Amino acid sequence: MNYKEQYVEAYRKYIRRDGAASLLSWLMTTDFFEAPASTKYHGNFPGGLALHSLNVFERMRNNCVYEFGAECGGAEPFPEEDLEPIAIVALLHDICKAEFYKQDFRNQKIYSEHGTQFDKRGAYSWESIPFYTVEEKFPLGHGEKSVFLINEHMRLTRDEALAIRFHMGDFTDRNTGKAYEMCSLALQLHIADLQATYLDENDRRRR
Repeated sequence: MNYKEQYVEAYRKYIRRDGAASLLSWLMTTDFFEAPASTKYHGNFPGGLALHSLNVFERMRNNCVYEFGAECGGAEPFPEEDLEPIAIVALLHDICKAEFYKQDFRNQKIYSEHGTQFDKRGAYSWESIPFYTVEEKFPLGHGEKSVFLINEHMRLTRDEALAIRFHMGDFTDRNTGKAYEMCSLALQLHIADLQATYLDENDRRRR
């Protein structure tokens, strides 16, 4: 099963609110499932954005089982009927990145014994290498843009909107700490986003 299929399966299983089907249909018309999660850091490959969203969902679900386990029977799984807000904020926090990146090409030295040119490092050839750049079409911000796009199809609760708006944890904004004090869902999303980015998607850590 590829990342798109996994994402759609999780989305349809846990997100059933009015407007959810319309939002998913819109996502299908975008490059969301082919897009990277970033230009050169975590998930900078086709499908990276969908994979990152799934990783955040798994991290957040597991964290909430640990955090609220005593209320849910100790080690018993977090009740599925309570997972919709978690699925919404985790799977949709970065939909602002749909139609956000574009692929371009640049020339780069590729060193090998078959190179036709030489420098101090050895034989190389020039090759055209693909890379991602940003092409923002709707400069509303990051979390703010995701909240706006979701609300065009499906109504968010206040906690869900706060969680998505503040998931980046930008403490230069004095409202970030206030949002985390008021809304545990916001703090849980921020933590899960960090874990997915730096633990699950960190190539250096996996070596």
